[in-house]
Amino acid sequence: MSDWREVLNLATVRAAAERLAPIGVQTPLQRNERLSARYGVEVLLKREDLQSVRSYKIRGAYNFIAGLSGGPPAAGVTCASAGNHAQGVAWSCRHLGVPGTVFLPGRTPRQKVDRIRSIGGALVDVRFAGTTFDDAAAAAAAHAAATGATVVPAFDDPATAAGQGTVGLEVVEQLGRPPDALVVPIGGGGLVAGIGACLDGLGAPTQLLGAQPAGAPAMARSLAAGHPVRVDITDDFVDGAVVGTPGALGVAVAQEVLSGLAIVTEGRICTELLALYQEDGIVAEPAGALSIAALEHLTDHLGDPGRTVVCVLSGGNNDVARYGDIIERSLVDRGLKHYFLVQFPQQPGALRRFLDECLGPDDDITLFEYMKKSSRELGPALVGLELARPEDLSPLLDRMATSGLEIESMTPGSALFRFLL
Repeated sequence: MSDWREVLNLATVRAAAERLAPIGVQTPLQRNERLSARYGVEVLLKREDLQSVRSYKIRGAYNFIAGLSGGPPAAGVTCASAGNHAQGVAWSCRHLGVPGTVFLPGRTPRQKVDRIRSIGGALVDVRFAGTTFDDAAAAAAAHAAATGATVVPAFDDPATAAGQGTVGLEVVEQLGRPPDALVVPIGGGGLVAGIGACLDGLGAPTQLLGAQPAGAPAMARSLAAGHPVRVDITDDFVDGAVVGTPGALGVAVAQEVLSGLAIVTEGRICTELLALYQEDGIVAEPAGALSIAALEHLTDHLGDPGRTVVCVLSGGNNDVARYGDIIERSLVDRGLKHYFLVQFPQQPGALRRFLDECLGPDDDITLFEYMKKSSRELGPALVGLELARPEDLSPLLDRMATSGLEIESMTPGSALFRFLL
């Protein structure tokens, strides 16, 4: 899509801003003391988690529906979403009086599902399809073909992208100038397309930087290939940024305007989620913390002290039930949680031997699952250990190696390890 500027540009972003102005979508731009001190630059957070639907997705959804040339469609609208876009569509349907049907992957967090139903009320029907965004998109397309409903694209459309681009326009207006760097989370590419078009139209010297979760690096692969490509999703934890195939519009814009792209592990994102909550009092969702978690991978782009770096905190739709998983992933990311498969001799004192000869004074057993086999000499046990310090791992492994016990370390990324997490 080499002619993307014909359909997405500063003028279309400004038109979207005018359309959105009456509904009050402007969010704060806040300096973060913790991150500024850590990275040696002025780090500001664009707080899209404070939207009425707790994500920037309301901007694109409303701009698309309210801007339909024929007015509200008689057959209503439909969309596919991992949760946040559907909330934006549901809010827009209620305020514009348009019936809607939203399709979600079956694993969408319950908090998001409940919010969609609450926001849309009787006007919005919530349905489930498959396990991925692409499955939901196929279902929405089939529904539109059968009913005549208008599909509200989550990202691959100029009107949606222009609405998302108002985030960048606001940042420039709030700062009084373009920032030196702006970091955005990337899933399907609507946000990076809109902000990229805005900065391009302004002639801003801003370095536009992207962040993707390691479990779904679709934009990174597409940029390497020079066109949208589909990737296998290996981890859907960062549900708000997990898309198998990015939009052609986002890829086209990113190819020209993106200065850097970081791939961030889910564990690193979880560590940042906890820091935001515990130190800054901010409840972010995994995709919301993605741009912030990416900063440690983008230090070469941040520049000298005094430069201004804006991170788009894209959403705050997190389910409290997920925090156990968030803590677990963070501990693994920081080198504090490890799992082992231990083959215990089926004889008295085997467990005591493991405790005495392998564990250090500060090592804590957090999981112990043992299966006794009456016809075998060895019985396997899955053991989870939490360490006080990452550097305690090396002596632990040394003690295990000299214990005489058969012990296998489970490495992150292995099939069995993914089963645990």
